Amino acid sequence: MRILLPFALAAAFAGAALAQHVDNARGPTPLMEERTPPPLQNPDNSDVRRQRAYAMQPPIIPHKIEGYQLDRNVNRCMMCHARTRTEQSQAPMISVSHFTDRDGNFLAELSPRRYFCLQCHVPQVPVNPIVENRFIDVETMLRRGGSASTLPEQR
Repeated sequence: MRILLPFALAAAFAGAALAQHVDNARGPTPLMEERTPPPLQNPDNSDVRRQRAYAMQPPIIPHKIEGYQLDRNVNRCMMCHARTRTEQSQAPMISVSHFTDRDGNFLAELSPRRYFCLQCHVPQVPVNPIVENRFIDVETMLRRGGSASTLPEQR
């Protein structure tokens, strides 16, 4: 009996701890119920290039892409951003890194591994973040004289 008592107490306290409410992105909606999602916002369509937050950040898409066909047969992005179309469209050409294969060889055409633009490039939508964003961009970090060791602790 004395052996089982500590285990029973531990189980009771563990059950009470697990029963506490955990705040999450679902809000008060129970786990087994489907929540009505908020309405979609209109994407940024300013066509203005934004500053990048870190050195190798892919540029964001500053225009609407709804209805763009992007599959194995057609890449609508290349109608404006291909090397041969930039003079006519006045869109920036895709980076030269998109013309190299995985072995570092330069290609005349877009590399197949860079064909699906939305793997890295995304449109922007003006919404409030679901969780707090504590990201610090490179310029702010340099102005503060900080390094990775002086940044706030990430959870």
